[in-house]
Amino acid sequence: MAQSQAERRAALEKLLVSARPPLYLTPATRERAVAADWLRDFEGAGLDGVVAKPLDAPYQPGKRAMLKIKHARTADCVVAGFRWHKSTNEGGEKAIGSLMLGLYDDAGVLHHVGVTSSFTMEMRRQLVGELAPWRLGAIASHPWRDGGPQGAAAAEAQRVPGATSRWSAGKDLSWEALRPERVCEVKYDHLQGDRFRHATTFVRWREDKPAEACRYDQLEVVTPYALKDIFG
Repeated sequence: MAQSQAERRAALEKLLVSARPPLYLTPATRERAVAADWLRDFEGAGLDGVVAKPLDAPYQPGKRAMLKIKHARTADCVVAGFRWHKSTNEGGEKAIGSLMLGLYDDAGVLHHVGVTSSFTMEMRRQLVGELAPWRLGAIASHPWRDGGPQGAAAAEAQRVPGATSRWSAGKDLSWEALRPERVCEVKYDHLQGDRFRHATTFVRWREDKPAEACRYDQLEVVTPYALKDIFG
């Protein structure tokens, strides 16, 4: 671990010189232009970005001794629901945990695309009162009620909240509906399929934008790239 990154990388390349699939050596470069090309091209293969490491630095376990360069984009999304903060569920003062985001497709169907939860505790408590008017009568005609406008049968054609996955097993997926009328701008780094891969960062409310204008076609389309070609 005391050896530099340059020495460790050279040793790794020597060790894996004859490696064959499914074992791969992660590509590395010392050229900024090449790394910039990777950042642009490889997103279509599902990669978040690139990592930059100091060549003379030793291995430092438990420390962020590197830079992660990710894609950063913004999108305007419908705020169609929320989840309570864990402190609320434990009997504490009411606070919002995350806002649930939606985007419309070309057919006018609202899909659940992710959440934003980048709030201070003070802001979480403030949001309880701020969102209260949009809770009134929200679930009665909500597009995500019972799996969408056509009921549970629509679940495969429409993304709705509450679906379990390998990441959410055992988690409380209950949510509260909001009338899908408010819009917020969020910062995201990657779109995986038809939803944000990670939680987004709240930027601001968009009082000037109607909810129906929050559509998928505002998002930048990334050219698909085969992961196998990166390691080829």
